Formats: sequence, structure tokens, C-alpha cells
Amino acid sequence: MNGARDSTEGQLVYAVGDIHGCYGLLKELLATIAQDYALRARGRRPVLIFLGDYVDRGPESSKVLEAMVWLKQRGDLEVHLLKGNHEQAMLDFLDAPEAAAGWLTYGGQETLAAYAVEPPEPHDDPQVFRHARDQLLARMPAAHLRLLQRLELMAVVGDYAFVHAGLRPGAPLAAQAEHDLLWIRRPFLDCETPFEKVVVHGHTWFDERPQLLEHRIGLDTGAFATGVLTAMRFEDGERALLQAGKPFEALATRAANGRLTVDA
Repeated sequence: MNGARDSTEGQLVYAVGDIHGCYGLLKELLATIAQDYALRARGRRPVLIFLGDYVDRGPESSKVLEAMVWLKQRGDLEVHLLKGNHEQAMLDFLDAPEAAAGWLTYGGQETLAAYAVEPPEPHDDPQVFRHARDQLLARMPAAHLRLLQRLELMAVVGDYAFVHAGLRPGAPLAAQAEHDLLWIRRPFLDCETPFEKVVVHGHTWFDERPQLLEHRIGLDTGAFATGVLTAMRFEDGERALLQAGKPFEALATRAANGRLTVDA
């Protein structure tokens, strides 16, 4: 798959879509990526960019974060961990649990359970939420919290800009708002004009097939629901998909239309 804007300035780059607590798929995909760069690195230090949403929905968010901590410690890799809206929601819960009950309805319950914390019910007393937050802080390794607090909002390599949700059309890269980078959906997805860079993003998925357009590439394939976790290799003049889970079938580029599965 070649595009008009496809320079990585000589770097070997892998971008990974939303993991959502699917540790088994992550292990499988990392093994595939490792085999791939062993053949292609040729002395280069591979760049791994994770597009956010490590936690929630799937059953093993704590193991996924532990894997991210381990990857950041690898001196042979350049690792960029982007913040997703689910990481922001988790941080909001830690800061003000009684005001972040919504997090529990779109994945927070699974994340609390992964840390052996009993999730509150949506209408519980605020003190119950504070107690759950305190338990989470007590049981979460400090390295996990530190990682969440230091996530990046954007990574730029050559002709590509890597973000979690997307970009606000009409705004330059340097002026993008954090809320849009984490949450934007329709204004970005419906935009058909090129951005400053080819945008590689997660956040919104349709099915197990990534969205491969000229001006944006969506790598979220709903791992927690479809059983497929997707990555893409970017190298000067070349792009290639790598997947964990059931075999990937159709690689055809397709427009962002049809029924949209909303991942809050």
C-alpha cells in the first residue's frame, strides 16, 4: 500500500491500535512485530507508537499497563505511548471519583476488577466511589500511575501524525486542543480534505478491518469485541498491516461510511 505522502525519514515505525485490556492479543501482536523488525531493522532502532486506550472493556488492563512499562524500559526500542480518552477518564476517576461515575459505564468496571477492586454501582454514595479510588491507588503499582501521568498527546514522524482520536479540521497541528486529540469523532471522520500530515489514529472502529484512506488511517479494530488487534508498519514508500487474532481478510481501502460503532 503506497501513498503520495509516505516518508518516515528513514525510520522503521510501527503503530498499534486500541488494546482495551486485551493482553493476550497484545502479546501475540508484539511477537509478530518483533519478528518483523528482526528482518527489516538493519541496524535501525524501531519506533513503536501506541495510539492509546490501553485500559477498560477488556479483562486485563493491569497486565497491559505492565507491558507498556516494560516496553518503555527497553533500550533497543523507541516507544511512544499516546493518551486515549479512556486513560483520561481513569485519571479523572483518580482525581475526583464521585464526579467520574460515567467511567464505570464504558469500561471502568473491568479495569477496577483487573486490579481486584470491587466496582461501585452507578448510584452508590460518593463515599463508595472514593473508597474504590483509594483501593485502586493502593493496589496499582506506582509505575502504572506514573505511566498514565506521562502519556503523550501526539507523535510526528516524517509525513505522519499519530494521535488517539483525530484532529480538528482547519487547525494546525501545533494548535490542536487536547480534548479533540482524545475525543473528536464526526468532524474529523467526515473531513475529506488532507491535513498537514497523514493522520494515524485509533478511537473509532467499524469492524475488524482498519480504515485505510489517503488522508487518514484508523487502526482501532475493536479488539475487545472483534478479537482482532491491528498494527501497521510505516517505512519510506511502504505500509503494511500486521494483526493478532483471527486472520485478516479484506485489505481494500474503504471510505468512512456505513454503521459506526461508537467507542466512547
